[in-house]
Amino acid sequence: MIDLVLPADVWEGVDAGTEALLDKWLVREGERVAAGQVVATAVLVKTTCEVIAPCAGIVERILVRAEDTFPRGKPLASIREEPAAA
Repeated sequence: MIDLVLPADVWEGVDAGTEALLDKWLVREGERVAAGQVVATAVLVKTTCEVIAPCAGIVERILVRAEDTFPRGKPLASIREEPAAA
């Protein structure tokens, strides 16, 4: 399983206690995603950020619901990675 998180570089310059808002999911649990696909949007300090799938696979579980807040480093979902086609 691969944890889907908002990348560390997005948090640069943001106060440690600040949380982001998961604006909306563009995929559902059980859905197949491609590496690099935008799967959600989040808002951090008035900036909308795209949440990108780090690998191809299946969205196994969504851990943060739309319109909930989350801290730096918190997994937003887990993806079951699929091996690359030969």
